Amino acid sequence: MNVNQSIPPVPPFGQPQPVYPGYHQSSYSGQSGSTAPAIPYGAYNGPVPAYQQTPPQGISRALPSSGAPPASTAQAACGQVAYGQFGQGDVQNGPSSTVQMQRLPGSQPFGSPLAPVGSQPAVLQPYGPPPTSTQVTAQLAGMQISGAVAPAPPSSGLGYGPPTSLASASGSFPNSGLYGSYPQGQASPISQAQGHPGIQTPQQSALSQASSFTPPASGGPRLPSMTGPLLPGQDFGGPSVSQPNHVSSPPPQALPPGTQMTGSLGPPPPMHSPQQPGYQPQQNGSFGSARGPQPNYGSPYPAAPTFGSQPGPPQPLPPKRLDPDAIPSPIQVIEDDRNNRGTEPFVTGVRGQVPPLVTTNFLVKDQGNASPRYIRCTSYNIPCTSDMAKQAQVPLAAVIKPLARLPPDEASPYVVDHGESGPLRCNRCKAYMCPFMQFIEGGRRFQCCFCSCINDVPPQYFQHLDHTGKRVDAYDRPELSLGSYEFLATVDYCKNNKFPSPPAFIFMIDVSYNAIRTGLVRLLCEELKSLLDFLPREGGAEESAIRVGFVTYNKVLHFYNVKSSLAQPQMMVVSDVADMFVPLLDGFLVNVSESRAVITSLLDQIPEMFADTRETETVFVPVIQAGMEALKAAECAGKLFLFHTSLPIAEAPGKLKNRDDRKLINTDKEKTLFQPQTGAYQTLAKECVAQGCCIDLFLFPNQYVDVATLSVVPQLTGGSVYKYACFQVENDQERFLSDLRRDVQKVVGFDAVMRVRTSTGIRAVDFFGAFYMSNTTDVELAGLDGDKTVTVEFKHDDRLNEESGALLQCALLYTSCAGQRRLRIHNLALNCCTQLADLYRNCETDTLINYMAKFAYRGVLNSPVKAVRDTLITQCAQILACYRKNCASPSSTGQLILPECMKLLPVYLNCVLKSDVLQPGAEVTTDDRAYVRQLVTSMDVAETNVFFYPRLLPLTKSPIESTTEPPAVRASEERLSNGDIYLLENGLNLFLWVGASVQQGVVQSLFSVSSFSQITSGLSVLPVLDNPLSKKVRGLIDSLRAQRSRYMKLIVVKQEDKLEMLFKHFLVEDKSLSGGASYVDFLCHMHKEIRQLLS
Repeated sequence: MNVNQSIPPVPPFGQPQPVYPGYHQSSYSGQSGSTAPAIPYGAYNGPVPAYQQTPPQGISRALPSSGAPPASTAQAACGQVAYGQFGQGDVQNGPSSTVQMQRLPGSQPFGSPLAPVGSQPAVLQPYGPPPTSTQVTAQLAGMQISGAVAPAPPSSGLGYGPPTSLASASGSFPNSGLYGSYPQGQASPISQAQGHPGIQTPQQSALSQASSFTPPASGGPRLPSMTGPLLPGQDFGGPSVSQPNHVSSPPPQALPPGTQMTGSLGPPPPMHSPQQPGYQPQQNGSFGSARGPQPNYGSPYPAAPTFGSQPGPPQPLPPKRLDPDAIPSPIQVIEDDRNNRGTEPFVTGVRGQVPPLVTTNFLVKDQGNASPRYIRCTSYNIPCTSDMAKQAQVPLAAVIKPLARLPPDEASPYVVDHGESGPLRCNRCKAYMCPFMQFIEGGRRFQCCFCSCINDVPPQYFQHLDHTGKRVDAYDRPELSLGSYEFLATVDYCKNNKFPSPPAFIFMIDVSYNAIRTGLVRLLCEELKSLLDFLPREGGAEESAIRVGFVTYNKVLHFYNVKSSLAQPQMMVVSDVADMFVPLLDGFLVNVSESRAVITSLLDQIPEMFADTRETETVFVPVIQAGMEALKAAECAGKLFLFHTSLPIAEAPGKLKNRDDRKLINTDKEKTLFQPQTGAYQTLAKECVAQGCCIDLFLFPNQYVDVATLSVVPQLTGGSVYKYACFQVENDQERFLSDLRRDVQKVVGFDAVMRVRTSTGIRAVDFFGAFYMSNTTDVELAGLDGDKTVTVEFKHDDRLNEESGALLQCALLYTSCAGQRRLRIHNLALNCCTQLADLYRNCETDTLINYMAKFAYRGVLNSPVKAVRDTLITQCAQILACYRKNCASPSSTGQLILPECMKLLPVYLNCVLKSDVLQPGAEVTTDDRAYVRQLVTSMDVAETNVFFYPRLLPLTKSPIESTTEPPAVRASEERLSNGDIYLLENGLNLFLWVGASVQQGVVQSLFSVSSFSQITSGLSVLPVLDNPLSKKVRGLIDSLRAQRSRYMKLIVVKQEDKLEMLFKHFLVEDKSLSGGASYVDFLCHMHKEIRQLLS
């Protein structure tokens, strides 16, 4: 099966998909969209039905008791989820909060509803005073996140009550212009009644009448909404009706832990309207079915002792400022998970447990299931039937990292040696012995947990069972008690039935004019002299078993004999690149310690030998062919390290032409930019995999080199690509040498084959990553290191059983660095469910985004980018609409309700949609897009998490003596204070942003200059200064680099400097220059899509 083949489109939601003619892909705005059916409204002055709805779901539950609702307010905008209202134990998103929010397992409604974005005619009502010009109806009535108690819907129109004390981040919220601009002002307070704080939605530009609906810029109108308390026995729902002038209470007081939110909790704190203490204003149309105002109310009413009293005079308020803290915050979710789950070890003994987030530091104790460092799933509770899976549209996938490196305090997998008999397996499905196998008949037989076949236990493996039916030696055998372990493979598992030789490394160095001129060749040869002492080795071995060889090339290839008996190295030139062969066998691959003197002499001579070269043309395919032939002749697997500078235009197999054409962007031919120019590269990759020859490619281009084509061979052989555009020794030396050292030293499995087995009912159907597949089940990897993942998608082929659950077993057969053939086994048991709520309660958004990004990045090879983006948006809308329809308590479609563990799906998905591959800005090159595309394909969950949503760390807010990382803030320009310094990292880039008003002492301590204007913009190294701040910042940069698989080059960016545009590209919650929507606008757009699906 070809890994690049296209994927069938997602199944329909169960009804024809609505067409979205008004949706302008590049910016989620533009023309007017198709409209959702109008929601019926009662006459604005008509009678009000009695309050006799059923009690709201979830209100009677006890709240989690981890603190009180924050006093700060939150306010939501169109598309902004009103998310600043929290029950006990929940907290406002954003930096201002100190209370922790638990990742609750339940799917109770939580958060306030979001106003509708449907299309309705403006209705003018002779009601109340005319509004001010700053009023506009809200777009989203509010939002619910299931998993906590549901508060009241948010208000729209003008907020109730006076401005609050919420400290907003400096800088104005960037107006996206997509859904109208928001006036700047202050946030309104949270009102609370019966334990349900309400939230205000933001004001928008102008409104013709208090009750009219103004269509937003994208065509969908905003349905107005209001805030008020729930009466006992009242349900939420129904579109809300905007009213211009209200008075409200100050923020709510904390409830005691465990308070039941039922009935009336007594009067809230007194209102600001002096004459009328008592309840919050009851709000029209917010609950149950749509209705007009209460009879006898001429205008919106302030608080009154009962809901029957007359209102006080209307009190106009200033326009309200949008509060971005009102929508789900990645920072808050990450912080809460760290606080709640970072202290206890994660014990893997229980089936179907959702692990802590990848951003949390936690210890794993293997008690029968593989550690989440090896396998993470999109959901740990999978639907029992394929119909249920199709309905939910949640992809069932696992991101597997078979050779993942573990932290020092976790043990590597045990190695089990069963001698000549080899590992015990099921006779039918060939699954390996694992903790889930069931021993029967006193231990003489076992039943396979994957296919139910009954097998005999070999005499040498026999052991008695205890009274529970478990073998008495279960805890002495890793394969019976642990989720991950290794078997030593017998000769039957080896090529040609003979044990492999230790692998070899071949360094292939471009010595064309470009490589010599930049100083690359001299730098590399100097580094290799010392680096060869650090080749990977097994366990306690004194020296590495890996042999090395050297080739240089431009239009022709130069092979070197570095046999230990020679006084000087010998060079042999092969100029017939069309028919590549290796001119020597003996002396080409050597042991480093034996040939140390000859190798050093060679590395000294290479830069001098080619110092005066004028050869600018290079070849590429013949170089890899030569390395592969050398490994074949030596009968071993290995890795080629290729250092290459330019487009291979010399006459030779694999010759390329410059086909860079930005005019193809946003056309149907754009996909050709991601496809290889010629089939020669795929053919070559296939031959390399058969030989166990893995390629790591280091590129140093000054212009277009066609990364899409050159990266095919590394990609299909399980290798890596590193790219250093416009390489200069003084600027890029540290980054290149750091990457090279790590790449050469990391532990690699060679000549590997991986297979994923599943229990009856599901099977692996699709695979994503850097590998080759010659059939539909075996993932073939010439090399596999500890950074690479293989993502596997599963589909149902039968009904699953809730009691027995579902099992996965990943088996990787590979050759170790010492030449030992091994099998690494990872097992994982998942729960199965018949209720959709259980599926949504056990999903992991980070893994889901990892899968969706890989799905999309493969999709661009065969489909127009716009179609790929549309597919992602549709699938996300279907996932959330299915939850809304089947799991959330009944309420108006004007509410956006998100599952607790998927509340970050919209913000993360928007980051994927705005990424350079799917929506490139003018400054992004074709090569950059191809490079990022292949990079993401084999990233693990932690890497995609920070790549799509970068970390932004303020440096001067935390105490200097603090040794911990400063708490991150949200990736938005609004979070930047011009008196502060910030670090931003995304796993590949590292920026130090300096505000224009930073204190002079801070500038002096960090940069050793006296003022902001003297700081060099674009600086890539901080001066080493002996003061606490300098040490702290440099220490933090080092620790961030240590966490990532690639060296992140530092770029110092000054506020208002030209480099700031590059920095702002990574502030992913804001609207992007390339037309990507802001988080707020995308949330708004998702809500509209969900409503169209529901209607």
